[in-house]
Amino acid sequence: MPTLVLGSAIDIIEHCCVPRYVHVDFPLGNPCGKPYDETMQLEIMQEALLFFARAKELNSVLRLPWYWAENEDWRDAYAAVNDSNRQELFEMGELRRRQQEQARTSGKAWLSRIE
Repeated sequence: MPTLVLGSAIDIIEHCCVPRYVHVDFPLGNPCGKPYDETMQLEIMQEALLFFARAKELNSVLRLPWYWAENEDWRDAYAAVNDSNRQELFEMGELRRRQQEQARTSGKAWLSRIE
């Protein structure tokens, strides 16, 4: 069955040797583009589908030339934990853990996985 992976973790993909891979240098979890940027998302998907149709050799890789930001400073800030945000991130994590525990005890965690 022909397959294609569209992603942002080229080091992992190169290690796994997938048949076809389209790489977009974006933060993990955003391989199709910025949230709500439908134009960017559509163009990335079109490029990926064209590559899917053309790529005939195993381990084919296409690196798309899209940028997440005009400057590439997002890498420095993405998922950064430092003194300026440590407490806020801790509180957000504690809130998330409480929500997950409430969902587990109420049975909603299971329902959300099958809905």
